[in-house]
Amino acid sequence: MTAAPVALAQQAPETAVHLSVEQMRRAAELNLRNEQYGRALAFADALLERDPQDVTALLIRAHALRARAKYGEAQQAARDAWRLAKTYNQKFTASMLMAQALSSDGKRTRAQFWLRRAAQVAPTTAHANRAVQDFRYVQQRNPWQTNLSFTFQPSSNINNGSANDSSTLLYEILHRILGDSEVALGASSKALSGLETGLALQSRYRFYQTERTAHDLRIGLSYRTYRLSNSAKDDLAAEDAARVARGEAPLDVSGADFAFGTVQVGYGYKQLRADRRGEFSLSADIGQSFYGGARYQRYLRAGIGQSYYLDAKNKLDFGLSTDIRRAQRGGDQEQLSLSGGISKRLAGGDGLYLGAAVSTMRSDTERLEYDEVRLRSGYLFGREVMGTSLQLGLSTSYRDYNVTPHGPDGRREFQVAAEATATFKNIDYMGFNPTVSLSASTTNSNIGLYDVNRVGLSIGIASAF
Repeated sequence: MTAAPVALAQQAPETAVHLSVEQMRRAAELNLRNEQYGRALAFADALLERDPQDVTALLIRAHALRARAKYGEAQQAARDAWRLAKTYNQKFTASMLMAQALSSDGKRTRAQFWLRRAAQVAPTTAHANRAVQDFRYVQQRNPWQTNLSFTFQPSSNINNGSANDSSTLLYEILHRILGDSEVALGASSKALSGLETGLALQSRYRFYQTERTAHDLRIGLSYRTYRLSNSAKDDLAAEDAARVARGEAPLDVSGADFAFGTVQVGYGYKQLRADRRGEFSLSADIGQSFYGGARYQRYLRAGIGQSYYLDAKNKLDFGLSTDIRRAQRGGDQEQLSLSGGISKRLAGGDGLYLGAAVSTMRSDTERLEYDEVRLRSGYLFGREVMGTSLQLGLSTSYRDYNVTPHGPDGRREFQVAAEATATFKNIDYMGFNPTVSLSASTTNSNIGLYDVNRVGLSIGIASAF
């Protein structure tokens, strides 16, 4: 069946050109390619007058309006085209046009969302690559950059409790009474298992930028809370029953007692070297932390860093940072840290990182002071293993406390931690891949109370681009 002709009025009111629908579409597309946007828009409007659900006409209209800087109308046309599109080609084109109109309108964060949509519905790999390329272009020019992460993981030790059943406690007092005997630890002092849930948001607004420098306003929020496992609840209930039998008040511990949150704002500065072989960075943040639903510490964190590329495959990083905490509960603390590391690209696209840091903590409460040495390493497999990207991490640290109330010789801790993260590249939704991380750590101390073992399994998401 032949499409009915459509009349398009020309300059002279007494004349009209009669074209079929297909002829008008071809004419609109030809004018669009030749940058005759007014004519293309006239053809598109005529087609839409005939059929308001003509997806091709809506796409042409969105393109032409964006070229004429009518960004709001272009976005509406692209949104209507997306809603009515029936093929992946149409959906891809609609989402790309929507992203372009939003980006031109200065709404780059929303433009990135639509480019992720475009990558999701791309009819071919080439189309998807184009969407990813445009996404990175918009991302580089977006003053806002936000990272949102979620935590959902079972943990063997949500309270940083001891792995032992007994320990020397309050040494100076109990030694006079009990000699060298150890004291049994209650359930609340030992490791409690449970489920951790939480989220973290880091956002920055780049308010000034030159070819080599960038100035950022930084905002951060984080919160994590816990739910006790049934076995942990049973152990705590038994401890509370024993306390009541002794005439003491029950502890009435819940997972929310270990909830921890932070809110912070700050400033960041970056400057590229003149030879582009490294970057200097400076940051300062002020914030407030919360523990168990109450204020815990105010803090000021500041740091400087310098990276330097030895060559295309080797990069050095150095940093100096300080963390000053003023406590609403506990003692004030001031930490100073010096760090350095090297990142190396290996054959096959693998990556290796080796780093070291030394820290010192000082406080008005003597038992909180310590010195620490930490070594870290990471390995990233360049090739996928069974459809997953694998990353491994290993760290070890030694911490020395001069004073502890639980022993005459101070407190010394040696920790080893390992983590493996798998990113499932074959599962993709709008440029996000699911991740699974398995972590384990063990801390050995000369004070049994601080022997800590922890195992956790975390599920999350990561951006593919």
